[in-house]
Amino acid sequence: MLIALVFTFPPASFLQAFIVTLLSISNVGISFGATELFKNITFTIAEGERWGIIGRNGAGKTSIFKVITGDLSPTVGNVARKPGLRHALLDQHRAFEGATTVWEAGAAAWREVMVLEQRIAEQAMQLGELGEQVTQDFLERFGHDQERFADLGGYIYHSRVDAVLQGLGFDAEESKTRLVSSLSGGERGRVGLAAQLIAPADLLLLDEPTNHLDLDTTTWLQEWLKDADETVIVVSHDRAFMDAICTNILHIEARTSESYKGNYSQFVPQRAERRLTREREMEKQRAYVKKEEEYIRRNMAGVNSFQAKGKRKRLERLPRLAPPPGDPAAMSLNFETAERGGDQVIAIDELRVEVPGRVLVDDFTAVLRRNDFVALVGPNGAGKSSFISTLLGDRAAASGQARMGGSITPAWFRQDLSDLPLRMSMFDAIQVQRGTWNRGQVQNHLGAFGFTGEEVFREIGTLSGGERARMALALMTLLRANLLVLDEPTNHLDVENIEVLEDALDEYEGTVLLVSHDRAFLREVATRVWSFEGTGLTDFDGPCIEWEEDRAQRAATAAR
Repeated sequence: MLIALVFTFPPASFLQAFIVTLLSISNVGISFGATELFKNITFTIAEGERWGIIGRNGAGKTSIFKVITGDLSPTVGNVARKPGLRHALLDQHRAFEGATTVWEAGAAAWREVMVLEQRIAEQAMQLGELGEQVTQDFLERFGHDQERFADLGGYIYHSRVDAVLQGLGFDAEESKTRLVSSLSGGERGRVGLAAQLIAPADLLLLDEPTNHLDLDTTTWLQEWLKDADETVIVVSHDRAFMDAICTNILHIEARTSESYKGNYSQFVPQRAERRLTREREMEKQRAYVKKEEEYIRRNMAGVNSFQAKGKRKRLERLPRLAPPPGDPAAMSLNFETAERGGDQVIAIDELRVEVPGRVLVDDFTAVLRRNDFVALVGPNGAGKSSFISTLLGDRAAASGQARMGGSITPAWFRQDLSDLPLRMSMFDAIQVQRGTWNRGQVQNHLGAFGFTGEEVFREIGTLSGGERARMALALMTLLRANLLVLDEPTNHLDVENIEVLEDALDEYEGTVLLVSHDRAFLREVATRVWSFEGTGLTDFDGPCIEWEEDRAQRAATAAR
């Protein structure tokens, strides 16, 4: 006898009941006195989702994090959290109180477990010493401590700490003795991120997590977040990172927000479609209002006055559609060249670059050609900035040489923005470069980079990181250089301004040497790649996406 089995799947509404909501933000607004930062921020985070928050610098992305953690109370609106919700937020101060070693700093959130672990070890020694004299109270206390140690995750935290530190570029064993005081700024950032990933939390709040990561550690972080099935809210300008991890996007624009399903690449066409739909709806309403107003005008005094008055009342009650929201325009950027320059921009012959006690680059020979857009890539600390300094003649080569070609004018965007005149106003800094410009011309130039009105008289030292980056670009365009050296130009720029920079480079007729960890930016811009491998530099004559594929194939072959 045959028995037919029929499987009935539960409806979507039934499955929705099993989705655990961790956080719900409803119509939240923040005002500081008469100044409104944002309003009507609404989104809901479910367990396992990974949200990317994007928007212009100063839009309030970090303030949203503070609302989530409870460090900032909303002026209006509601925040609902799952009872007992645990969050992990990167410690911006990176003081690592109480931690001596890198391993202890990474395991900071497990301090209670480490204290308990030490106590259990001491109790075990006492147990051996007491022998038959051990008391029942002692055994009960020992058993209770072991039980609590297991409940708190004591048997898994060691491997978690080791795995995360290793993934972020630290040797797990060495980190147990390496002092926190020996860390560089970038290394402290990575240890802070490690501590955040290692902490037992339901919700990870990541604020620009890739800023201190190279390409390999960024890839590791992506895989970690996906494999660990973490619930994440990330503020980032790294579009490739958001493409790899995000399931949802929250876009902050014009002091409010809209949410989208999918990653960054999926968000872009959705946003464009929404704007187009709104523009069509608004045009349709305008046409309707114009038609009704014309009828009212023609019939208010005639035989159809009753209908005309009714239409007028309905029009008065009609909610008028607003145009699609828009932030102030991104900067306007254009790199011009004063002269063409030679075909050989920099000739490099058996170049060796050293710092005290260490060789960074050994025996590198290549020619940087006119119209090359070269990406210089490698792990943090490989020596990319020192290599650039040597090429531009700011530091001496240990051996070999780098010769600048004829009629080549370089302009250097420094990673630390250290060449900005911090005690000078923006207006004066531009006028030093363009002494014949009048006030209107200086203000127009600064206006193209988002600085308007009396703001142009602010001292450069008072600017934020993003504002300094835009100011550095404003000065750089005045040089009309035919060689642009860009060392991490996107670090402080928001996504919209990164895309403006990409468009400007696409139109640029000179040569570019570029250092960046922003993979989307490199894929868009670079036509050639110089990659650090130990003290060697490999010259790959092809776009960045092809270099990534070649590198992955070589890694797979080596693994086999």
